[in-house]
Amino acid sequence: MSFANELLWAIIGLLLTIFSTFVEAFVTNTPWTWAQEGVNSLPLGVTFQVGAVLLTGCMGGKNAGLLSQVAYIFLGLFWYPIFAQGGGLQYWQQPSFGYILGFMPGAWLCGRLAFRRRTRLELLALSAMAGLLIIHVCGLIYLLGLWFLIPSQLPSNNLVELIMGYSVEPIPGQLVVVCTVAVVAFILRYILFY
Repeated sequence: MSFANELLWAIIGLLLTIFSTFVEAFVTNTPWTWAQEGVNSLPLGVTFQVGAVLLTGCMGGKNAGLLSQVAYIFLGLFWYPIFAQGGGLQYWQQPSFGYILGFMPGAWLCGRLAFRRRTRLELLALSAMAGLLIIHVCGLIYLLGLWFLIPSQLPSNNLVELIMGYSVEPIPGQLVVVCTVAVVAFILRYILFY
């Protein structure tokens, strides 16, 4: 992939990550029930942020994915309140910051795996799943570190409760988002001749 293409996807990825932070992910009820019940949206309990991170890797590759997330973290720490609970240098104390730091290796790994072979839906899904796994591993390690270093700053002193709230409960919604990312990336890569 050319440098210009990677830079374009890094910019797109940065913008997608910023805006998707504030957009809740949802699904609709099944189409065969629309006649009786109408179309209802069912919230997944997560935003599209992780999806934006992984889509950038699937479409722009490892360098675009990494660059977009480095820029996102830099902007959030030094200039703009673009993280879910604001921004600024003090944001490192937030339990969710480790997951945000995990966006960098997660996007890089997703991008690396997504471009190893010819475009296939399964490959894109596995790439996005691997990226999600890395995001959660980084987040859990960071959460554990905060729990040992500054437990009084955390919303709970119960480590199991923190892990449940930040990693276990979001997983089902994030898996739906990962599947959506794989399908969208598959379609876009064929439209754009990747």
